[in-house]
Amino acid sequence: MTNEEYIIAWWGRGGWEGGLSTAVGYPLDTVKVRIQTERHYNGIWHCIQETYRTEKVWGFYKGVSASVLTVSVISSVSFGTYKNFLCTICKLRYGAADAKPSKLDVSLAGGAAGAVRVVLMTPSEVAKVRMQTQRNPHPSVASPQPVSKPKYRGSLHCLKVIAKEEGFGGLYKGCSALLCRDCSSSAIYFLTYSALCDWFTPAGKNKPGFLVVLLSGGFAGVLAWGLATPMDVIKSRMQTDESDQHKYKGLVHCARESVRKEGAKVLFKGLGLNCIRAFPVNMVVFVTYEAVLRFTDHYTNKK
Repeated sequence: MTNEEYIIAWWGRGGWEGGLSTAVGYPLDTVKVRIQTERHYNGIWHCIQETYRTEKVWGFYKGVSASVLTVSVISSVSFGTYKNFLCTICKLRYGAADAKPSKLDVSLAGGAAGAVRVVLMTPSEVAKVRMQTQRNPHPSVASPQPVSKPKYRGSLHCLKVIAKEEGFGGLYKGCSALLCRDCSSSAIYFLTYSALCDWFTPAGKNKPGFLVVLLSGGFAGVLAWGLATPMDVIKSRMQTDESDQHKYKGLVHCARESVRKEGAKVLFKGLGLNCIRAFPVNMVVFVTYEAVLRFTDHYTNKK
């Protein structure tokens, strides 16, 4: 495929995968963020019950517009960066862009994709987390006290308020934790998927089958998110720290204070949810990714 065809493939893949993965994983993401940032929940089921009791189904989809508007672009750029970086490495090391990459090559390309994601996604991630942790009861729920207006009326309004109150830096809160999380997890993510596809694809076949893609994508997501959870907790806590709070001075201070108050187990809050959510979401990601690439290959070969 030419570079132009790759761009078409990745943008198409990003659009489909972004919409599907958001639909599959967003409610669990909301529960995860609330568990990571708030101490009054006794567990996953208690958080689900309380969210539904006070905010109904919409409570699980707060801030979803921030994800829907950005996930396709971010996902497309991420996969495109990975592929282009990998081709560049192969060309420099082996003299051909289509040479078989080593595990180190795949890891480096994955890390680069993670770094690019952080630059693009941090503002929308801040808005998403602020919206997910904002309380505004559903109109059908009776409240003994008058309900105040929510601070943020939507994702775009949230970004506007943050920029006004906290400046440009407020839009990039938690960026250091996000960078640590995404560079390492993205390297593991692409390496695991590539390795599993190689191991499970029979000799003589140059492309993995549907079941191999399904399982490899799911397990790659679980492993990546399992390792990323500690930094994910720190990232969420830093991003909910509004201008009038100033609880955390930075990544190290946030980690130290969280562990001091709640013990080391705090760094693994949401681990189960991350892994549960990661399997179906990343099955969708890689099945869609492979399907769009194969469709593009078929289309371009017919020309």
